Amino acid sequence: MEKHHSSKAVRPSQERRAASNERIKGMGIACLEQLPLLPSADQVRQRSLDEICRRAIACLLSTQLGCDIENDEYDEGRELFGGLLERFGVADCLNEKEQRLFDGTYSKQDAIDVVWTYECYWALCWALGLIEDDIADASRICDCDRAIRLVAGCASYEEFRQNCRPREMEEILDMLDLFYRYDWACTEKRLHPETPIGSLNPEVVTERRRGLEWLIAEKEDWFYISLDT
Repeated sequence: MEKHHSSKAVRPSQERRAASNERIKGMGIACLEQLPLLPSADQVRQRSLDEICRRAIACLLSTQLGCDIENDEYDEGRELFGGLLERFGVADCLNEKEQRLFDGTYSKQDAIDVVWTYECYWALCWALGLIEDDIADASRICDCDRAIRLVAGCASYEEFRQNCRPREMEEILDMLDLFYRYDWACTEKRLHPETPIGSLNPEVVTERRRGLEWLIAEKEDWFYISLDT
């Protein structure tokens, strides 16, 4: 991991929080204005382009095996997606749950958890500039067909990498800050059903936040990243 350097002025964390709060209130979503500040761009470490690309591809292939498990097509899926892990050179980039899927030692919950990381992958693809849309709309799941094409349309890892136009850390932190505050509202909703969360899908919120948090986290396995609010 390398320290992030930017020629642009660093946005104060207080300014970012204020902007997120106003946006959330405008959407009719519960807002705790004094939620802790996220770090500013000069306080975080930015993962390399290769780290993000490898994690994205490994994740996408793992989600596909997870879907095959749910459809009782495990053997075929493991052969196909195991081969693709090798072709893209990301077989050593799996986290623990993903590895269990490919090892055949997974639990039913492992498969469910990995399938949901479609949304983590979607967040990474947004950060890589492969998705131009604003992923702040967390009311519905990602476009799964499009998600698959981003990798399936590439003949090699290098082709996938060359398609990327990584976003600035300031933009990534803006999106992470928004999802951090979405996640607080969704947690409150579970505790207090009257809490307004607009059209947010809580599972989508959590998983996209997980992917965004991973971009600045020290931990390699995103299932070990704290998502407390």
